[in-house]
Amino acid sequence: MNTASIRERLILWLAQGFGSGRAPVAPGTFGTVVGLAWFALLLWPGNLAFYVGGTLVGILVSVWICGEAEKILGQPDPGSVVLDEIVAIPVAFLGWVLMIQSQTVALPGPAIFFHDHWVITLGLFTAFRVFDIWKPWPVRQSQALPGGWGVTTDDVLAAAYVNAVSVPVLLALG
Repeated sequence: MNTASIRERLILWLAQGFGSGRAPVAPGTFGTVVGLAWFALLLWPGNLAFYVGGTLVGILVSVWICGEAEKILGQPDPGSVVLDEIVAIPVAFLGWVLMIQSQTVALPGPAIFFHDHWVITLGLFTAFRVFDIWKPWPVRQSQALPGGWGVTTDDVLAAAYVNAVSVPVLLALG
């Protein structure tokens, strides 16, 4: 096996969400499930700077890897490429995380998925999938950005919509 082949396989494995993007149906949803693991990993240290920094680094890495995957697969924004969903999930949960942190000293750890929080987790997950599929303005238009920027930016914008809708609801619910 030559070096180029190993490099391309690694890029595709990462871009396809460790294989989750190869699901025969709803690859974006399967990639988003993997994104929950990324979200939990960013929460683990309980540090906002780590969470935000990891999220930003993930987005930038996604831009590069997804752009390379487009070249390898020879098509724009291939359905099997789900790294963009994975790295956008922490953005979708950012408003809620900040709300929880404002009530405590540290960020919540991965326990955020349990107890009474599982309903909110499921709601934010579902809202992200809805906005990612629906692609309201300017989410759809951002796909026209070149290379990996178009692949990743639409998911980050869909995640921003989740915050715009969920934060007021969560604040109202207390």
